[in-house]
Amino acid sequence: MANRHVYAVVDPASGELVKEYPTATDEVVHGALDAASRAYAQWSRRTSVAQRAQLLNTVATLHSERSGHLAGIIHREMGKPVEEAIAEVEFSASIYRYYAENAYEFLTDEPIGLFEGEGTAFIRRQPIGVLLGIMPWNYPYYQVARFAAPNLALGNTIVLKHAPQCPESSAALQQLFTDAGCPHDCYVNVYATNEQISLAIADSRVQGVSFTGSERAGAEIAEQAGRSLKKVVLELGGSDPFIVLSAHDLDATAQAAAETRFENTGQACNAGKRIIVAEDIYDVFLAKFTQNVLAMADGLAPLSSVAAAERLEEQVERAIADGASFVSAGQRAGAYFPPGILTGVSPTSPSAAEEFFGPVAIVHRVGSEDEAVDLANGTPYGLGSYVFTTDAEQALRVADKIDAGMVFINGVGLEGAELPFGGVKRSGFGRELGRAGIDEFANKKLIRTART
Repeated sequence: MANRHVYAVVDPASGELVKEYPTATDEVVHGALDAASRAYAQWSRRTSVAQRAQLLNTVATLHSERSGHLAGIIHREMGKPVEEAIAEVEFSASIYRYYAENAYEFLTDEPIGLFEGEGTAFIRRQPIGVLLGIMPWNYPYYQVARFAAPNLALGNTIVLKHAPQCPESSAALQQLFTDAGCPHDCYVNVYATNEQISLAIADSRVQGVSFTGSERAGAEIAEQAGRSLKKVVLELGGSDPFIVLSAHDLDATAQAAAETRFENTGQACNAGKRIIVAEDIYDVFLAKFTQNVLAMADGLAPLSSVAAAERLEEQVERAIADGASFVSAGQRAGAYFPPGILTGVSPTSPSAAEEFFGPVAIVHRVGSEDEAVDLANGTPYGLGSYVFTTDAEQALRVADKIDAGMVFINGVGLEGAELPFGGVKRSGFGRELGRAGIDEFANKKLIRTART
């Protein structure tokens, strides 16, 4: 990781520096850990599940009430269109509400039938302490909700380090939790440097780490956590396959492919980035998909920064140099990158295995189901995947063969607060959301009683 972070809001549309925020001193970071550690004893032992659920319901309500304000902040910070930003805030609200409504059930003692002997046994889920969350810039509210909601419901306390370009939204979340009545220091935002975060991971007050971001940074954090014997959950990059084997409505399928690829200006880990199409429908699909993609040029939002657009441009240029063809609606201008499509990318090309984080789709032609599966699995990533086919048996057969943490069949935008989110291979490990999300940082304590 880089040596230091500078927390600042830079409008990606104009490159204008809006506001800088002071980086935390070592004393501030130490104080945040100490405060969260002291708060843990109160939060975990002196509040009931019902009280914690009530707090989460209030947090959800405040998200909804402040959706316009919160959306405007991330529009400034990372360029997200206001309509998409409002949708993110509302989805975040649904996550807090989901855990408020289900925490009691999830944390109810789980009886175990004894194989031998007499008496009783059960699993009791309890919190483990202070958790450190390290969040990315592409979904500033949603990523926090995935981490904070289940763990606050469980009784853990949170120290949150957001991305350097999201200081305003992270401050807004801190204020929101305070206004919701969250006990002081149960949720603490800190503008820490990477060096300070490394020390925090090793600190005995921290019991677990959740990270969402790049594969490179995730590997470093996992190494640091491993040295300190800390549990870590990682949600890293993805190059999700979008497999089209057949379709009743090819127009709708091409539109779905465009929607998932270009959500958030293509800056989503679980977007369908590699479109893999059966050869008998490839030409027709490509024509429809290309039309949809090029039509997105008008009104497309900028990428999160000029640097992000430059990285994407370099990736496209390398793919072209390696034999691919590129169709686009224009040229890069600052942080704006016009939507485009790469075809003719060889499965053996380095570009075929990379994650393109922006409005560029790769479209492949395949001659069989097996070839589609082999190509889908031909990256180091394994986050999500999509399968479109009119054959229900084929859909499940292909889903079973794909190396990914998630498979979505004949639909996009199907994520939900109740559905576990996470990947395999170099996309990370662990799960967020759903019942699985509340188990990651729980002490699943066995309590066994002999017959008295």
